Amino acid sequence: MTINKYYNFAKNYLFPLNRSITGQGTKDTLKLIKKKFPKLKIKYFKSGLKVFDWRVPQEWNIKDAYIIDKNNNKIVDFKKNNLHIIGYSAPIKKKISKENLLKKIHSLPNNPKAIPYITSYYKKNWGFCVSDILKQEIIKKYKRNDNFFIKIDSKFNHKGKLHYGELLIKGKSKKEILISTYICHPSMANNELSGPILSMSLIKYISTIKNNKSYRFIFIPETIGSIAYLSKYYNHLKKNVEGGFNLTCVGDERMYSCILSKYNNSPSDYALLNAFKNNKIKFKKYPFTMNGSDERQYNSPNIDLPITSFFRSKFGTYPEYHTSLDNFELVTLKGITQSFTVIKNAIKFLEKNIFPKSQMFCEPFMSKRGLYPTISKRLTSGITKKIMNFIQYSDGKNSIADISRIIKTNKKNTAKIYQILKKNKILY
Repeated sequence: MTINKYYNFAKNYLFPLNRSITGQGTKDTLKLIKKKFPKLKIKYFKSGLKVFDWRVPQEWNIKDAYIIDKNNNKIVDFKKNNLHIIGYSAPIKKKISKENLLKKIHSLPNNPKAIPYITSYYKKNWGFCVSDILKQEIIKKYKRNDNFFIKIDSKFNHKGKLHYGELLIKGKSKKEILISTYICHPSMANNELSGPILSMSLIKYISTIKNNKSYRFIFIPETIGSIAYLSKYYNHLKKNVEGGFNLTCVGDERMYSCILSKYNNSPSDYALLNAFKNNKIKFKKYPFTMNGSDERQYNSPNIDLPITSFFRSKFGTYPEYHTSLDNFELVTLKGITQSFTVIKNAIKFLEKNIFPKSQMFCEPFMSKRGLYPTISKRLTSGITKKIMNFIQYSDGKNSIADISRIIKTNKKNTAKIYQILKKNKILY
């Protein structure tokens, strides 16, 4: 089974890598995915590049990090679990008192077995993350005046790069479905690798079908990756993207959930809801105000791409979220396979339906195309009126069937109008 192959690939090869928004771990992740899909293009943005209101940060890499006690015992070791370090920690090497060390150790008292995932991307800081069980042990075991030796062997590069991956599967139409997932979290299975597993499975599936739409897959660092990508490709995406899915947290076996596009009216919204209905799936629809992943960027003002977010347990709602307990006991082959079935069903809906979009500002000059009377009368009527109304609802959010219903014309005649407008280059 294809999904099984990508599940095991992620579990055995991608999970151990120390990914971040930049750095070797992210680049290595993309290189491994490229071995599965040679047509994947690995691209980058340079550190310092201005992307809308942001700048691409310095590249960060880390070789080692640890805490050694007075007896020369390594009590915290980054090489045993890469969540032990705050992401983007600055380099440091010094002796430190127990009191000051505890200020730099983070844990989760309400989830004592879990190591938390913490980052400080845009302000230099440093620190360690441990289970609360270990933190309490340090508090009880060592005396107040005991010293510890800490080392974080990390490096910032202002001439570095932020890497991302892109793969385009062309269809008969230039209309695109955007599938976006991210690759910036270290050693977490649901909040990180479940999205790439599902994306890889979809690449394989779409490569085997006769697809009318084109499919653009991107593997990006969350937030800064999507912002940088949009800053470069926005015009192309705005013209061609008909719908799409942001995929994350899709690997557990709990309730399905989603965040629809900002106004709940994109083709991919309809497609996902249709897939839930066809598969008789109960799901939870979160309001857009509870966003937190890249759906924020795709649906932002002045961007407004029709992108839908699909989850099992939504990020931030499950106890393992952003901890070491988000592993491949939580993410199962069954969970991924079920999610694949839903998205495959949604894609079939998008393949079957056309969502016309006008490429004109205001209404086009129809008479020069022979589509409007040259002698003005009080009101237009008949086929001319139907054509003008069709254009009004060609905003990329209505299928031909929807427009047929709205303008009260049978599907056969509405399809003819669509072909006329396509031939005259009024619609994309």
